[in-house]
Amino acid sequence: MGALGRAELEAMVDEATVDAYGEDEQLTGLFTMLQENLAVPFGTTILGVEVTVRGIDLAQDGRIIALCFRGRVRQKIGILELPLPTPAPNGAEWIEAYRYWSG
Repeated sequence: MGALGRAELEAMVDEATVDAYGEDEQLTGLFTMLQENLAVPFGTTILGVEVTVRGIDLAQDGRIIALCFRGRVRQKIGILELPLPTPAPNGAEWIEAYRYWSG
């Protein structure tokens, strides 16, 4: 995944939030784009531990979170704090658009 420019990120945010009236609806738009485009499952390493990201969700505090699993153990991690593997999964550019929007 190459670095996206400001114009590209703004265009992605605009696409995700075109019908949104407030911040909550904008967040829902970005979450929907991530849910539709981020290729899951994928593996990554968190604090030296291999995990599998099986999906994403909206946390009660208004963040988009990654649902990470290792065996039967599950951990929710803010998607902006999630270290991505190399190469990044398809759709990871939407994480960058969300990062740009969240400022």
